[in-house]
Amino acid sequence: MATGNEINVLYFAQVAEHTQKREERWPLKAPIQAKQWLAQLENRYPQLAPVNRLKIAINQQHAPVDSLIRPGDEVAVFEPVTGG
Repeated sequence: MATGNEINVLYFAQVAEHTQKREERWPLKAPIQAKQWLAQLENRYPQLAPVNRLKIAINQQHAPVDSLIRPGDEVAVFEPVTGG
C-alpha cells in the first residue's frame, strides 16, 4: 500500500510486459490530473506510447483522464479490452 507521499501503480497485460514490472511505487506529493500523470508514464516508459490509448483505474474504479490522482492512491494501468 502506498504512503501519503506516493502512489502504488499496478501494470497489467501488455503494459506489464513493456514496463517489465507488475507494480511499483511513484513519489507523488500533490494531486495530479490523470492525463498529466500518463504523460509522465510515457516519459518513463516511451515504449508505451501513445499513452492516450491506455485505460486507468484509481482505487479500483475505472477513471477518465480528467480524474485526479492523489497521494496514497492505487493506480492500475491497462490496455483497452475488446471483444469480438
